[in-house]
Amino acid sequence: MVFESGQVITRRYLRGGRCTWAQPMRVLADDEQGLLLWHPAGSEFARLVDADGRTQHELTVDRMRDPKLTVLTWQDYDLLVLMPPKAAHSVWWFFQAGSFAGWYVNLEEPYVRRPDGVDTDDLVLDIVVTPQRQWEWKDADEFDGRIGHPLYFDQATAAEVRAEGDRLIKLIEAGEFPFDGAYTDFRPDPHWPALRLPADLA
Repeated sequence: MVFESGQVITRRYLRGGRCTWAQPMRVLADDEQGLLLWHPAGSEFARLVDADGRTQHELTVDRMRDPKLTVLTWQDYDLLVLMPPKAAHSVWWFFQAGSFAGWYVNLEEPYVRRPDGVDTDDLVLDIVVTPQRQWEWKDADEFDGRIGHPLYFDQATAAEVRAEGDRLIKLIEAGEFPFDGAYTDFRPDPHWPALRLPADLA
């Protein structure tokens, strides 16, 4: 199935059969380059939070006490997200007050389409990139701590995740697509509203 430009879909992360993250996204394009999505500040998103207010960054899913998908409001940055076909990552463009503020590489499983959105599985390790293409790993300690956990990844998969990150770092340093300035001047339609989650998630 191909999503239509302007359609609002839900981008979800799954872990151990549970939805851990849900984000409504406006489709800008769905073609051979990938699924290009928009999520402005002020929009809803949902993340798994336990009874003590802790998230997956602090605990593995199985150790969270009475976790629930909690609806929150996305703050500060507008997001443009590219999910290339069959890729183990997505690339995010951050915009603040209409100006490009940097990239974010989210390492994740290749996405699977649903009629109303896409599902993937976050692989914990990320890369933060400045507009000048200075980069640093993010959540590396958390990533290392998840290796060998049955709900996360084994050593071999972890090595593949690192290799995918290293491959993207080479693109960053070389200024190759998608880090070549593409979309950095993107401006949304001023009539697009903030996005809301479907009622069955909210």
